[in-house]
Amino acid sequence: MINNPIKFGTDGWRGIIAEDFTFDNVRICAQAFALYLHKSELARQGIVIGYDTRFSSKEFASAAAEIIAANGIKVYLCSKAEPTPVVSYGVVAKQAGGAIVITASHNPGKWNGFKIKSEEGASAPTEVISEIELNVQTVIDSGKIKRLTLTEAIDKGLVEYIDLYPVYQAQIARLVDLDGMKNRKLKIAVDSMFGAGAGYFKALLKDSAFEIVEIKDQPNPAFPGIKQPEPIANNLSDLSKLIKNSEADAGLATDGDADRIGIMDENGNFLTQLQVYALLALYLLEVRKERGAIIKTITTTAMLDKLGEIY
Repeated sequence: MINNPIKFGTDGWRGIIAEDFTFDNVRICAQAFALYLHKSELARQGIVIGYDTRFSSKEFASAAAEIIAANGIKVYLCSKAEPTPVVSYGVVAKQAGGAIVITASHNPGKWNGFKIKSEEGASAPTEVISEIELNVQTVIDSGKIKRLTLTEAIDKGLVEYIDLYPVYQAQIARLVDLDGMKNRKLKIAVDSMFGAGAGYFKALLKDSAFEIVEIKDQPNPAFPGIKQPEPIANNLSDLSKLIKNSEADAGLATDGDADRIGIMDENGNFLTQLQVYALLALYLLEVRKERGAIIKTITTTAMLDKLGEIY
């Protein structure tokens, strides 16, 4: 058995670029995923492939697309860097068999990663990841990887470039009352942390009275000035200053692949996840007058218990 450097965690495999995260290893992962798709009879549905703004993420995504296509599986390849939640919804919109996202999320810039999404657009469950890991070892041992060039795959109709923003925006409009927000004159400061979420808040709220002031909205795989693109207090001093200097009503920050969000108040103070959960619950109970059970984990704030007692 040949040594296997690829180990999947709770949300995919991550490695340091050019050390273990290489084009060869991305191709191994893609071939392993293709074997799983065929065995589980999901191959006929095709898959979505997306990527973030990290170094060579677009090229890694194209390499994965070549392998998947060579296995006779249709690929819907994002035409630009997209937030992971957008790719996840793309699976649902396309009724695809799953997705690959090239991203290391909030890790430092020297990292990249290979996320796998299920046919529901969610993180692949443990049993699926275990099967793909076995396939990875099989591919490494056999050395058998099918491959087409991207041009060949496109010519054969096996790779199709897609823009997922329109279907994602339509889904957000179904879930959120954007029309009801149109006339709210709020100034929101946004820190996109050089990642895939850049421009999304502006686009979603472009027809409203909201004023979006955005920083770090241009891709930069080095993530300069921050330790890693993670929206935590220590990384958001620039956003805090922007909120104060621009007299914004609130601040929002997204991580490298925009599947995490950080929130600051009008004074530039960071709100923890637990505080945000409590505020959301208070909104549902006090403003929307909703009633019913609140389901929480052991680690979730006790403020929810207190709110439950009050209401």
